Amino acid sequence: MAVSFVKPVNLLLSGYSYLQSSVSRKPGVWGMPAAISTELTNHCNLNCPECSSGSGIMGRKRGFMDIGLFRDILAEMKPYLCNINLYFQGEPMLHPLFFSFLESARGIRTTVSTNGHYLTAENSDYLAGSGLGRLIVSVDGMDQAAYASYRKNGELDRVIAGVNNVVAARKKLNSSMTIEIQFLVNRYNEHQIGQVRQFAKERGIRLRLKSMQVINEESIQGWMPEIEKFRRYEKGDGKYIIKSTLPDNCRRIWFNPVVTWDGKVLPCCFDKNADHVMGDLKKTSFRAIWHGAEFDKFRHRILNNRSGIDMCRNCTEGLKGVKT
Repeated sequence: MAVSFVKPVNLLLSGYSYLQSSVSRKPGVWGMPAAISTELTNHCNLNCPECSSGSGIMGRKRGFMDIGLFRDILAEMKPYLCNINLYFQGEPMLHPLFFSFLESARGIRTTVSTNGHYLTAENSDYLAGSGLGRLIVSVDGMDQAAYASYRKNGELDRVIAGVNNVVAARKKLNSSMTIEIQFLVNRYNEHQIGQVRQFAKERGIRLRLKSMQVINEESIQGWMPEIEKFRRYEKGDGKYIIKSTLPDNCRRIWFNPVVTWDGKVLPCCFDKNADHVMGDLKKTSFRAIWHGAEFDKFRHRILNNRSGIDMCRNCTEGLKGVKT
């Protein structure tokens, strides 16, 4: 089969197997992942209270992905991948070899999400010239007080300067890189939505307003904004629950797995603490894991009792009337 047809055929196979499995309630997968998220590191320079990495509640070991492991993953997966995310938990730009990862991923549409503290002029020039498809920068407030209510130890002025640097670099290098501001709407910053819209418009960049995931149930009330479409949770049976029907299907499990910094394959990006390890890429191939018994059992659980899986009960898949 010609290489030019591998990706679209793989995407069709993955889509068909997902639809067929959803109807039959019997897991089957015929393609390979069309996208993967790779965790370059789970270290972070910030202490965001509702992030498993920043809050310190993450139970797994901290570290940095080996560039050799990443290149081995690409050697197997590059023919199939339409997109690769160079982030999961942690701040990817903390990796000492961050730009080597970007260079290795050339030829695949690549996305990086960053808290914006390392977007110096030099780094911004490299990003704009690297072939990066999309850069997401978290800007969760338009003054230091609102911003730091969530981004603990963060410096808004430094992030704003970083955004300006990447905008200037994109223009200077005539780059096609998409720049997107991500704004987690909460009760401390919802009054600044108009300001962040103007900020993005003036710079010709995208803005994504998102509802906020909360991992500490006792904190939900304190974070929820007044604007209903950004309230991810509602009261039910005396406690807060996510506004989701939790349908017994999830396309992520057929399209977009996660690889942790140490090579563990996870079913999706909501498994922050790696509680559901499908396999280890240091010991076996991606193909063997993707089509293996552990993934098959997990997909069966998704198709027949998704609400019985802890991480799924705080997942956006199935949310109704909420900005995700």
